[in-house]
Amino acid sequence: MAFDGIVTRAMARELDHTLSTGRLSKIYQPTDTEIVLTFRSQGKNHALLLSAHPSYARVHITDDTYQNPQNPPMFCMLLRKHLAGGFLEKVEQFENERIIQLTFISKDELGDKTSKRIIMEVMGKHSNIMLVDNETDMIIDSIKHISASVNRHRTILPGQTYKLPPSQEKLNPFTLDPADFARKLDFNSGRMHKQILNLLQGVSPALAGELAEQAYMGDKEAYAAAFSAFIDKMKQDSYEPTYFKGKKEDFYVMDLSSIEGTREHYDTMSSLIDAFYSGKAERDRVKQQAGDLIRFLKNEREKNIRKLTIHENTLKKSEEADTYQRNGELLTAHMHQIKQGDTEAVVTDYYDPDQSQVSIKLNPNKTPSENAQSYFKQYNKLKKSRTMVEQELEKTNAEIDYLDQLVQQVEGAREQDVEEIREELREQGYLKAKTQQKKNKKPNLPTPESYTATDGTAILVGHNNKQNEYLTMKLAHKQDTWLHTKDIPGSHVIIRSSKPSEETLEEAAKLAAWFSKSRLSSSVPVDYTLIRHVKKPNGAKPGFVTYDQQKTLYVTPEESLVKKLAVK
Repeated sequence: MAFDGIVTRAMARELDHTLSTGRLSKIYQPTDTEIVLTFRSQGKNHALLLSAHPSYARVHITDDTYQNPQNPPMFCMLLRKHLAGGFLEKVEQFENERIIQLTFISKDELGDKTSKRIIMEVMGKHSNIMLVDNETDMIIDSIKHISASVNRHRTILPGQTYKLPPSQEKLNPFTLDPADFARKLDFNSGRMHKQILNLLQGVSPALAGELAEQAYMGDKEAYAAAFSAFIDKMKQDSYEPTYFKGKKEDFYVMDLSSIEGTREHYDTMSSLIDAFYSGKAERDRVKQQAGDLIRFLKNEREKNIRKLTIHENTLKKSEEADTYQRNGELLTAHMHQIKQGDTEAVVTDYYDPDQSQVSIKLNPNKTPSENAQSYFKQYNKLKKSRTMVEQELEKTNAEIDYLDQLVQQVEGAREQDVEEIREELREQGYLKAKTQQKKNKKPNLPTPESYTATDGTAILVGHNNKQNEYLTMKLAHKQDTWLHTKDIPGSHVIIRSSKPSEETLEEAAKLAAWFSKSRLSSSVPVDYTLIRHVKKPNGAKPGFVTYDQQKTLYVTPEESLVKKLAVK
């Protein structure tokens, strides 16, 4: 994921062009490492994401929506105090480093103009977002506090003077003469991409490899020419934002021939990076939050699989019940031939068309009648156990299906869905109930996700059983159209229409397929019917329904369509 100095340069220029002179209208902090700034610029609203996430650090304009906490964190409140209502003066990069500075002009409590800047350092696990006073270079606050005991090179705490990260003593490629670049390479040492990486400031391994490949086996002139062509292109802001989709996904400001896989080109760096990172950070957070749930559900599933094996073995044994009944009846029919003390009885099997002789074991301590009754008792016992085991098998298979559905829901959950799944597990007795809440506190209603079809029709999607049940049994109207993948765990989907267009029906079916266990499959069967034909059986688990008068569509889910139809 090459968010290097070149990408930072392209992004700084794009943001400066799009947002400069814009008014900062809203400030949110959805997570511990992310800030969203909303600007009104050039007649439009733009949401700028600043992320200091250790794995997904970045800065770009985003179309994604973020769930904000009810109580804004302290850093968010501080940014609002100093910057809300201010104007963005400029966006600039420091040299060719992964550092972007956003300079704001705003007013203090007395109405006097002040100048402050947000400094965004995109440096992997060391990424940070700082608010700095322009006149004094004093750090007002930062999203991550770094004490001297953690970093001996610089302290990032309120009241400290802002210092740049330690220099790596590399050369800025935009001020380096191509001939000097070539002269600094040691052609006898080889590993040219490593030398380029160690020589140039803000250059990623992907770019270093590309430059080395462009001049492969060439002399100084070849390397100087490859470097010169690249830098000239960057100085002219001639970018071609590219998403590489191969064994490993990556992106860059231009197409790199050294990277294998298919390419997808974008108009802006922001749209590229938004597409590349969309959902990655949230999925990472959900994975951390719901890791214990996944483990719990998979353990419960394993328990039920073991139980299933035991039941199947018992059922197999119960198949001998008919033999015990047959022996009892044969003993009864030949009672006059048997004496107490016999260890076996050889009798004619009148069930056999050939009237063959069969041997039946006897207990010599029992009378002939008691031996016959013993076989009948064993028959009744096995017959009763077979009925019970068949019921248990049905329950266990239903339990496995339910747990499979929950696993699928957790793996595809949004942050706000995880707690609803936990609550369902508490209600079903799988997890320990929470301590009693305040009596007056109203429970939050489930929140299905909203989509808009191409023709403007509203589509709603449930992301867990609570949302599915609320959506289908309470929110939907009787004439709405209901969709669900056929015999596959997945979401309930509602089209707010009794007669949707073929295009809308197909789009909703693709949503149902995407939010199911068959997300990565093709030609997924999706049933649809009117909501009035959907019923919940008495005593059924949350989200379980039966339906009739359905028709089936076969669709291939598309992630791009899901993003396109999502209500922003």
